[in-house]
Amino acid sequence: MAAGGLACVTRRAPFHRLVSELGYDAAVVRDTGTPFAARLAEAAPEGIDVIFDNVGGGQLRAAVDAARPGARAVVVGALSGRLDPAGTGTIARVELDSYALVLKRISLRGFSPLDHPETDAERRERFGGRLRTGEITFPHVRAAGMERAADALHEVMTGRHLGAVVVELP
Repeated sequence: MAAGGLACVTRRAPFHRLVSELGYDAAVVRDTGTPFAARLAEAAPEGIDVIFDNVGGGQLRAAVDAARPGARAVVVGALSGRLDPAGTGTIARVELDSYALVLKRISLRGFSPLDHPETDAERRERFGGRLRTGEITFPHVRAAGMERAADALHEVMTGRHLGAVVVELP
């Protein structure tokens, strides 16, 4: 559940659902032939105030370039490194203009729930409680049986489903 905002997705994801169902103001699709930075600037013409990044790479660079003065950025993942066919899966390199960070006074911070293990039980209880009451929803599809696992993975990677696919085992 989002309270407005801008989502950046791969071309295969059902991005229209991000706006129509999850409440984002806009969704930017990368890999469409138009440079991602240009698409991002079009979707957020006044700039970006808050960046929540779990991809890294060129998407993070474009978001920092499109950031407004005083923007805040939190990096929680590095999917670009895992998806880089030439990489090891453990490194997600991105070149950022540190002078732009200074001039725009952008704060950039990495975050992991592992930083605060004392809040783990509370976080799980609050999240679980909100799921149970329907206050938030977690889009997912269930696939029955291990024999469906390969197809389920393929369907996720090709954007057939929004969210997660859970393979149920007997």
